[in-house]
Amino acid sequence: MLNCDQIKFGADGLVPAIVQDESSGSVLTLAYMNRESLEITLKEGYTCFYSRSRNALWRKGESSGNVQKVVSITADCDLDALLVKVIPAGPACHTGAESCFYQSLFMTDQPGSFSLQSLYELLAGRKSEPKPGSYTSYLFEKGEDKILKKIGEEAAEVLIAAKNDDNRELTCELADLCYHALVLMVERGLPLGQVRDELAGRHLVDKKIKQEKMGGEAQ
Repeated sequence: MLNCDQIKFGADGLVPAIVQDESSGSVLTLAYMNRESLEITLKEGYTCFYSRSRNALWRKGESSGNVQKVVSITADCDLDALLVKVIPAGPACHTGAESCFYQSLFMTDQPGSFSLQSLYELLAGRKSEPKPGSYTSYLFEKGEDKILKKIGEEAAEVLIAAKNDDNRELTCELADLCYHALVLMVERGLPLGQVRDELAGRHLVDKKIKQEKMGGEAQ
């Protein structure tokens, strides 16, 4: 087990810290720690960094409430960089995005490159930096009522496609519904991981079956 004395802080007294969502594996941010902030993180169990712009310590979520509970901290082979795995209580980025890394420089079109997380981050980028001609930016510009209206429309179209027994149409409508649901999540600042964790903790199928059986017995 390493200790702070073994970490190789740079000439500026800092070490880069890559913060990763322990559940999804998404890289949330790149921050810096000095010895004091690292010691505070180890002692309190929540991330504390050193702001190079303000020349001061800052505890993540101190003002926003978006704290990051530390699961593990590991150092790289040279002991001059840290990987901090956390359970985030909210968005990591000051823009409201779940991750600070949402502005695409390159993305392969090969199979397997898509994920809900990458789509969420793309949508967050369209909100923080609107793009002319973008439908997503248009939705954010119009606001929550417009987004909710679209979700209602897409939900109705899912029902129609299902009743039409057309799986191709149903696939397209479900995709539209999921997309608009993600737009709403970004609009409300609701992290994708929060919904994922809710589903993981519910055991929804078992509970629903149990509720239906109980209802039947009551009747």
